[in-house]
Amino acid sequence: MQELQAEHKKRITPKRPRDYLCWAAAIAVVAALVYTTVTNENYGWPVVFSYFTTDAIIEGLLLTLVLTVVSMALGIVLGLLLAVMRMSHQAPISGLATLYITFFRGTPVLVQLIFWFNIAALYPNVSIGVPFTDISTPVDVNALMTPLTAAIVGLTLNEAAYMAEIIRGGFASVNRGQYEAADSLGMTGFTRLRHVIIPQTMPAIIPATGNQVIGMLKGTSLVSVLGVAELLNSAQSIYARTYQTIPLLIVASLWYLIMTLALSVPQSMIERRFSRSTRRPAAVATATKESLL
Repeated sequence: MQELQAEHKKRITPKRPRDYLCWAAAIAVVAALVYTTVTNENYGWPVVFSYFTTDAIIEGLLLTLVLTVVSMALGIVLGLLLAVMRMSHQAPISGLATLYITFFRGTPVLVQLIFWFNIAALYPNVSIGVPFTDISTPVDVNALMTPLTAAIVGLTLNEAAYMAEIIRGGFASVNRGQYEAADSLGMTGFTRLRHVIIPQTMPAIIPATGNQVIGMLKGTSLVSVLGVAELLNSAQSIYARTYQTIPLLIVASLWYLIMTLALSVPQSMIERRFSRSTRRPAAVATATKESLL
């Protein structure tokens, strides 16, 4: 029977008076919060339950999920491209990627959303066509940049900057010898990236990407300033008519909490899976060494 390693053994610590005091204080705080939440009529729990599954709230919830999925998918693709550009040996390409990442990470996402919504003030009309020819099609930017389009563009471009740094960190975690081995086999840059580099970066990228998905889900509430009828905007539209501000904010908060918890479960499972995969080689090496001894 294989003996457990020291780092895998469960440590048993004796209970001290301060441990019981901490538990008592925590229970007292939770009990006080539950009591005031249940007994304070200003929370308006009957109103919360009556609006929790109304059509407007559900439609806003679905739009929130669509914004999250679309913006994250496009952000990951663009972030991968930026990460590859950032690691390029060509100074102009690397410089452009660095400039992009610095700008979008250095400015608030709310400012970016408002900017894209008002981009028609800078470029009312643009022409798309073949350079150096008369073939072009005029585009009305004001008609094109609807609130929903501005929301997707703003969230995607901002998320791409963060995903680029996450992916670049994953690339940096791959041993240099893997690059050299791929080059010695005559792999092209794309083939090396697809079959050698990206699979090995997953343990470093996946957990951070899960956090970004949850952050994106909550960040979609910012597009309410553009008039996009997502979850928060739907709640605001209702309490603007009924003046039930607190109950409707509670409805939105509960839905955000439910969705965050629903995303946290698979995220934790994926993190445990990849953490086991990273520990397995070390465990195998240790067991092999002990068997040889």
